[in-house]
Amino acid sequence: MPSSAYQQGDKVEYRPVGGATENVSHSTGTIASVSEAEDGSVRYAIKNDNTGKTTNYQLLKVVVELPYRRPKRFEVSRCGSASLNYGVTVLQGYDTREAGFDCISNDSIMSLLTTACIAMLVWVADGQSDHISGLGPSAYTIPGLFPTSVYQSYYNDPTATSVEPQPVISDPVTHETYPYWLSNPETIPQYDTYETHPLPPVASPEQLLDAAFTQVLSIAANPVFGNDTCARCQASLEVAKFLALTVPELVPQLAVRLCEQFNFTTDSMPTCALAYGRATLGAFYTQVAAYADVGGYDGQAFCATFFSLCPIPPTSPLDLTNWFAKPKPDPLPPPKQPTGERLKVLHVSDLHIDPRYTIGAEANCSQFFCCRPQGFDISPDQVVFPAPRYGSYLCDVPLPTMVGVMKAIPILTGTEGTGFDFTIFTGDLVSHDPENELSKVYTVYTEVIILAQNSPYDIPGNLSSQFNWNYDHLAALWELEEWISPETAQQARTHYAAYAVQRQDGLRIITLNTDMCKQNFYNYINLASSDNSGMLRFLTDELQEAEDAGDRELSTADLISHSVDRFSPHVIAGIFFGHTHEDQMTLDDMQPGATCVHQIFYANNGTVMTKETAQMVSWTFEILDSYTWFADVNSFPELDGQTEFGPTYKFEYSARETYGSSISGWGPNDPLNATWWHLVTEAMENDTSLVTVSYSTDIVPWTRPTKTP
Repeated sequence: MPSSAYQQGDKVEYRPVGGATENVSHSTGTIASVSEAEDGSVRYAIKNDNTGKTTNYQLLKVVVELPYRRPKRFEVSRCGSASLNYGVTVLQGYDTREAGFDCISNDSIMSLLTTACIAMLVWVADGQSDHISGLGPSAYTIPGLFPTSVYQSYYNDPTATSVEPQPVISDPVTHETYPYWLSNPETIPQYDTYETHPLPPVASPEQLLDAAFTQVLSIAANPVFGNDTCARCQASLEVAKFLALTVPELVPQLAVRLCEQFNFTTDSMPTCALAYGRATLGAFYTQVAAYADVGGYDGQAFCATFFSLCPIPPTSPLDLTNWFAKPKPDPLPPPKQPTGERLKVLHVSDLHIDPRYTIGAEANCSQFFCCRPQGFDISPDQVVFPAPRYGSYLCDVPLPTMVGVMKAIPILTGTEGTGFDFTIFTGDLVSHDPENELSKVYTVYTEVIILAQNSPYDIPGNLSSQFNWNYDHLAALWELEEWISPETAQQARTHYAAYAVQRQDGLRIITLNTDMCKQNFYNYINLASSDNSGMLRFLTDELQEAEDAGDRELSTADLISHSVDRFSPHVIAGIFFGHTHEDQMTLDDMQPGATCVHQIFYANNGTVMTKETAQMVSWTFEILDSYTWFADVNSFPELDGQTEFGPTYKFEYSARETYGSSISGWGPNDPLNATWWHLVTEAMENDTSLVTVSYSTDIVPWTRPTKTP
């Protein structure tokens, strides 16, 4: 083995990393062993003082090479306060011929600057000295008394040993004397009132509008949203909300600018100003943005319904824990025996009267509103199919047709002298004008033509007052016709348009306000509430009262599935509604969204669809038959230019006669209830011709006229 500069047991200072350069950190350790490498060089196994880990190092590249032979002994001398034990270590080695410094580490230098204390590791060969060559004494004790002459004056007694000296400091640049509270540990300031941070000036309305528009564009272009169009939409609604709360008059302008940016125009509203201006949708959007939770459930539903940018959120749950006052009777109470008296009931729906109907205008339009001066197909200067006097398929109902229908009904139904026992009108009165062409005056005018109601009431803030005119007017009309008393009329003015009428024969008729549907802008305010208007509570209470009294109930709107399941078949006798403009039937497994005329509800959410689970069976006030009349709209052009006769209304079909022959065991006085309709669906499965049965062979299905160039 070659000769070694160090031996086992020697304590040395070395460089763990960095080779032989001096600008690296140092460590200390003890040589555990000395060995010879394959190339003949010496390797030192050094055990680190801090980590206890032993690692092999070379002499020239790692270990500090000392210019003297190994010292025979060493001793340590340290100084410093009890709380500050940092120091710089200086290794001094010497023999009888020379002495010199080896190194001072970076960590040691930092310790020197921090603690102002010197600690020395002195290596001596023979003897001991109080001084180090080239330096002062090896130790120095500072005076215990603070040198008061350092500063001119003090806020406290600098000679006290229990507190920090607090000198009075004056700034030579600003000539400001710093106050005592700035350095006093008992009065440390919690807020920086000296260094001002000016806030931006209040933005003008125009600046807010520009900022909102720019923010929405940034949201639309920001790649962080990825393909999440729902998040983009709701984030944009948040921008609109803050604008609606600060300068609401500018939200319609924002809507117009965004419409122009993203091309949101439609055929009925070809310009953005027309569609989203202050007098049209812009006002509605402003109100909804101000009051709705646009970043939550309301905003998701709004973006889903009106922009198709979000998935439709799940229906907000209704807590049914204590919703029903009583459980469903088991067994059900025995049904009352029918009296045998037959009632005639008229069901009218979706009149959509058009006082602005324009005879001769384009009836086969592809642009704007049909049977109106603005509507056209090929060009505004060419009429392909002139609107007949009595109406057309793509148009709303002209006044002569509506009046003719009302005149024909009592004649066709044989009620000229007796009238109907009661009439059900399920809404949709006003024409399908775009928002910019509808108005308060136009709506009231239409209501006077034929009485109806069509307005939501339960909306927050001062928004509800904007519809008071409709409730006031309708209540006055009903009172004028002596349908309701003055006291009831006053209640109707401040109600959410859900009413109940109790007949003397044990039948209740309940009407709900189906303006609480998805197209109503104001539904998107507090939509997370399952019963925002209180109408479902009203319905449930009415049904409970009917059950307690042994009454039956008819409803003129779709009911929630839980109420149907709870109060059928012994309370609910039938549900009537329209809106689809079609004569149709569906099977309802209690899922939301179904809209039809004849609808079968099944118990237990439609888990099993059989005649046994079909609701509303074998009770009083059952439907025994339904009759439908029609007029051939294809023949209306032939009625133009003369006044001798108008449209002819013909009997179309009887539900019992058309489908009853396919059902065995059903007597002439058995009702057309859910069980009967379920058996009809089974017959349709066996005989598909029942699905496509034609009731009148002399009617030609309407087709669009051929377009000419």
